[in-house]
Amino acid sequence: MTPSTIDIAPTREDHRIARLAALAIALSLMEAVIPSPLPGVKPGIANIVTLVVLKRFGFGDAVWVSLLRVVAGSLMLGSFLSPSFALSLSGAIASLAALRLALLLPASRFGAVSLSIIAAFAHIAGQLAVVRLWLIPHDGLLYLVPAFAAAALLFGTVNGLIAARLLGAPSSVRP
Repeated sequence: MTPSTIDIAPTREDHRIARLAALAIALSLMEAVIPSPLPGVKPGIANIVTLVVLKRFGFGDAVWVSLLRVVAGSLMLGSFLSPSFALSLSGAIASLAALRLALLLPASRFGAVSLSIIAAFAHIAGQLAVVRLWLIPHDGLLYLVPAFAAAALLFGTVNGLIAARLLGAPSSVRP
């Protein structure tokens, strides 16, 4: 018997997703070196890429970019399968679920800024749920919710404004 091979030819869409995921990963890695006043509070600048992908190419591509960013970023940072990976993944899944539901809302009233804020709150809610259920099973964690909510509102707004600005610019990403 001879070994068989499977040839998989990447499509233009695969290349586009890979480029966008690489951009999101690079932003994630840059963000990892920024000191944080509160553990777990980061600006989430890589989420700008996810928002732009969501609006330009659809939910499926946004899922790929977001999950590739989480997995590849954690591999590069050496945190794959660690608690920080679990927190990052839970936040990404929660924000993607919230974005999926938000897409059912009228697009004329919910643009990039609204979607970004929704995703930021869902992200922090997903992370806090994992922390509460797994890492710190104590109600004292709830005292941190206002600080995390304020950060989600601030960074969700800023990231949404940046994404809206990028979406208003002529497309530099080829389909």
